[in-house]
This record gives sequence, structure tokens and C-alpha cells, in this order.
Amino acid sequence: MPIANQTLFLAGATGMTGNSLLRRLLSDHPTVRIRAAVHQTEPEVVHDNIEYVRGDLRDLEDCRRMAAGCDCAIMAAAYAGGAAYTTQSPFEHTRENLVMNRQMLEAFHLEGVKRIVFIGSAVIYQAFEGSIREEELDFNKDPHWSYFGFAQAMRFLENMCRYLHHEFDHEVVMVRAANIFGPRDKFDAQRSNFIPAIIRKASERMDPFELWGRPDVVRDVIFSDDFAKAIVMLTDEDRLVCEAFNVGTGVKTTVRQVAEWALKYADHDPSEIRWSQDNPTTIGYRALDCSKLKRTVGWEPDHSIEQGIEQTVHWWQTHQEAWVY
Repeated sequence: MPIANQTLFLAGATGMTGNSLLRRLLSDHPTVRIRAAVHQTEPEVVHDNIEYVRGDLRDLEDCRRMAAGCDCAIMAAAYAGGAAYTTQSPFEHTRENLVMNRQMLEAFHLEGVKRIVFIGSAVIYQAFEGSIREEELDFNKDPHWSYFGFAQAMRFLENMCRYLHHEFDHEVVMVRAANIFGPRDKFDAQRSNFIPAIIRKASERMDPFELWGRPDVVRDVIFSDDFAKAIVMLTDEDRLVCEAFNVGTGVKTTVRQVAEWALKYADHDPSEIRWSQDNPTTIGYRALDCSKLKRTVGWEPDHSIEQGIEQTVHWWQTHQEAWVY
């Protein structure tokens, strides 16, 4: 189901990923009509093709009302948080994401939304060190304990997507996302992931500059605009009826590199950098094999990780007084 001339429901339209998706959709498909769901944050993108609707994604009737009449949907809403938040509030984090996405899936079925793109997470994989392909997911092996509850929720939701396809013929694309970062991310100390947390500290000119874990920890990270490009391409690919895709860069990025780039573009040279081992940490080396994504839709990122961090630092320094998402 190509996007052109369709009505697309977008959940999470005012967040980091949602903003990037709105801009990409309008750029690549100027005839698409977008029903954009918002909850609290005021919309930034104004366009004749966007209809903003308010509702609670945890409420089935709200979901049905907002999705009614839509041809396809991108599920980009997330109750997100970094290692500290998910450690301190594991039940809240798991519950909110599970309920919200489960209600949306039922609403899409009841309202006849044909094509569904579910943005999940790479935490779905079993515990591993290294790089992993989609077909290597083993449901008989537990996810890593640091992600366990949230990962099991993502596994359940992927299986719900497959159920909707096999039982009711919905077209489903399941995305296993790497660490997404960019403008409009969560930067508050309690909820931020590791990249916005480092950028916030660099912009605040923390000295000594404190970082969690080890400098050689490797992550697969992706700039939000590049992530949005991949999601739009997958949504528009009508050959896909029930497929899972890793969406990251496949580039091995260390926490040390992120810190160096954040300090560089924040123009901060601290007298000392301290690596704290007392705070929550996760797996030492995780990356995604994204060759299936590149092979299927021809996707390549438009930004290096350093360029993405540069843009994110500059955005945060300009918007930090007003950004409360």
C-alpha cells in the first residue's frame, strides 16, 4: 500500500521521532493525508495535510476515534526512558508501553486500518554480545535481564502484529529500533537516554564531567531524521506484508566517542572526566545487522553519528529553556 493519496495515522506526532516522521512524510509524499495523534506537547509542524487529534492512546475508544477512516498507521508513540528510569520504574515503563500499543493494535483492527508499522525495540533479542540479524531472534532464550520486562512486552506486541496478519490479513511491518537520538529527545535527568544525558551535561559545562559505565561500551545509535527516512521507506514498500526489520546504522559507536563529540560541539573542555561504575549499566557491545533494510528498500543514512550529535547539541542549546517534552 503506497503512501501517496492515503490517510495515515501517526501516533506520537509531537515527540522526537514523530516530528522527524512528519517532516519526512510531507517531503517525500506531498499528497499523503496525516492524522497526527497528540497528547500533551503542542505541535510544531503546521501543514494543510495534517489533522491533529487529541486523545489517550491507553484508551481503546480514543484510539478508535483517532484511527477511524485511516488506511495505514505508524506507531511512533513511546513511554521512553534511559537505564536509570527503567531500573527505578520497571513496571511503569513496561505497563505504559504495553497498554498503549496493545490498545492501538486492537483499534486498528476494529477500524479496518490495512497497513500497520509497529516501532518496537532491539531489546527484543536474547542476551548477546556483538551484531545480530533479524532471523537470529530466539524466543526460547530470555532477553538480557537489564531489559527483561520491557523486552518481553515488545515480544508480545510483535506476536500480536503477526496474529493480526495471519488471522485477519493486516499488512504489518515490525521495526526493531536501535538507540534513536536527535532534537526533541528527552533531556531531563530522570528520563533521558545516554546520548541526550551526555549532551545535557556537556551543555551545562559539568566539571568534573561524569559519565556512567565504561568508555568502551558499544551501541548502535541512529539519528532521528535517518530513522524517519527508513520508516517512511518501509511504510511505502507494498511488497511487505509481514516482515521484521532492524533499523539502526550498524556502526559501532562507543560511549567515549559520544562524549568526545558532545564536548566538542558544546565547546566544553572539562578539567577531568570521571567514569562512574555505580550507576545502571547494560550490555557491553550491541549492534544491529541492518543489511536486510538496506537490501529491501535501498536505505542509507544521510548523516554520520558525529553530524547527528552536532545537530542535536546545537538544537538543545537553542531550545533547552522551552523544551519540556
